[in-house]
Amino acid sequence: MASSLWKILNYSWISVNIYQILQLVILLFLLILAVKFATFYSRWKYLKSVLQSFPGPPGHWLYGHVNQFRRDGKDLERLMVWAEQYPKAFPLWIGKFVTSLIITHPEYAKAVFGRPDPKTPTGYNFLVPWIGKGLLVLSGDTWFHHRRLLTPGFHYDVLKPYIQLFSDSTKVMLDKWDSLCNKDESVELFQYVSMMTLDSIMKTAFSYHSNCQTDNDGSYIQAVYDLSLLTQLRIRTFPYHNDLIFHLSPHGFRFRKACRIAHRHTEKVIEERKKLLKDGEEMEKLMQKRHPDFLDILLCAKDENGQGLSDEELRAEVDTFMFEGHDTTASGISWILYCMAQYPEHQKKCREEIKVLLKERESMQLEDLSRMPYTTMCIKESLRLYPPVPSVSRQLAKPITFSDGRSLPAGCMVSVNIYCMHRNSSVWKDPEVFDPLRFSPENSSKRHSHAYAPFAAGPRNCIGQNFAMNEMKVAVALTLKRFELSPDLSKPALKQPQLVLRSKNGIHVYMKKAS
Repeated sequence: MASSLWKILNYSWISVNIYQILQLVILLFLLILAVKFATFYSRWKYLKSVLQSFPGPPGHWLYGHVNQFRRDGKDLERLMVWAEQYPKAFPLWIGKFVTSLIITHPEYAKAVFGRPDPKTPTGYNFLVPWIGKGLLVLSGDTWFHHRRLLTPGFHYDVLKPYIQLFSDSTKVMLDKWDSLCNKDESVELFQYVSMMTLDSIMKTAFSYHSNCQTDNDGSYIQAVYDLSLLTQLRIRTFPYHNDLIFHLSPHGFRFRKACRIAHRHTEKVIEERKKLLKDGEEMEKLMQKRHPDFLDILLCAKDENGQGLSDEELRAEVDTFMFEGHDTTASGISWILYCMAQYPEHQKKCREEIKVLLKERESMQLEDLSRMPYTTMCIKESLRLYPPVPSVSRQLAKPITFSDGRSLPAGCMVSVNIYCMHRNSSVWKDPEVFDPLRFSPENSSKRHSHAYAPFAAGPRNCIGQNFAMNEMKVAVALTLKRFELSPDLSKPALKQPQLVLRSKNGIHVYMKKAS
């Protein structure tokens, strides 16, 4: 009897304690939730107050403006409507608690680009699992240290021998197009150009002959596409700003799988070069055949204290340049060729200029790049209408005051929308018209210094812009020398910002052999 009573009392005590523990857990959860809500509400009130002088489009009470972006190829046009309604700058809300001031005027862009502010944590930090903490996402003294170590990799003497390699990679692509031209079906450019620019960067920056164009190994290209798409999706999906929620989602699983593919690709390149460096005799033979490339400079770079890059920093820079050096350039070349197809009168002038310059030659030399002024103006005009990186973001390290007296405190996020700025009707006359003469020396000298910024500007401008421009000139010139391009009117390109500017339905043109 006493034993049974003890069991009953013991069970009751355990039940009471479990009940109390559950009550405490629920209470703690509600307390955390209340603190979170109070924090978010306080932040919302603060952001609303600091942005009072910047009117903007009305947004949803919960989603902000995110639900108005439908990824249907018309999102940039929606932004352009707002840019006209709210000149210079307006706030864009991602949900209720995250906002960025969208800048669409060069005077405002000048104020932002003139400072070495860090990239915004919302967005760029989402890239870290993929490209690591390389030059794109670093800030402060670490960014300055890396920038100084990497700058020699883009010296004139380093870039000079790349022109022949650009030509070689472009010719492989053009040979593939030979079998596709003069047909009733149009060619989707982006997939071929991406393979070509990946082949180019492997040959030039890493002296690695992957044969990816002929082997048709598109695993890395597809991984980069997935990573770009998922990063953009994560930026626009407020719950995905939380690492745990994103990692547990199907999109997080897909992101990690693509990361593994991209990392295997770059690790293979680095490991093979490190083996060569250890074998001094083999490395010496190799260096007699070629100039030091970007990877050589990365592996050997040291500052005045003898400090180089760690293995983690090295892979981050290789991953960063592998992505930026091929994907942004692929976007630029694809949209330039799209413009050439859309505007045959300008295409014809470029072809005539190129034929006079190259005559019977099938490859280009460094000196050729400065002897094709009309083609260069067309390239610049294409980059104005279709900038490869349509927007760049910063988080203000210090308060900023713009030229019209409006200001923002430190900590605010700003985004220079290059696409909208390049089409700003208060800066560009008839901005939707394709007019290469905007970039004549005379017209360029009259324009605002920051009206045109396809590679950003200021201390955090694109370190590889000369590399990119050289490759674009080579690819466009050799393509127009061999082919005539015309638009596929049944498949107009639907612009889609996805880290770089892509098309939702691809970029399609018809091709035929140039006469």
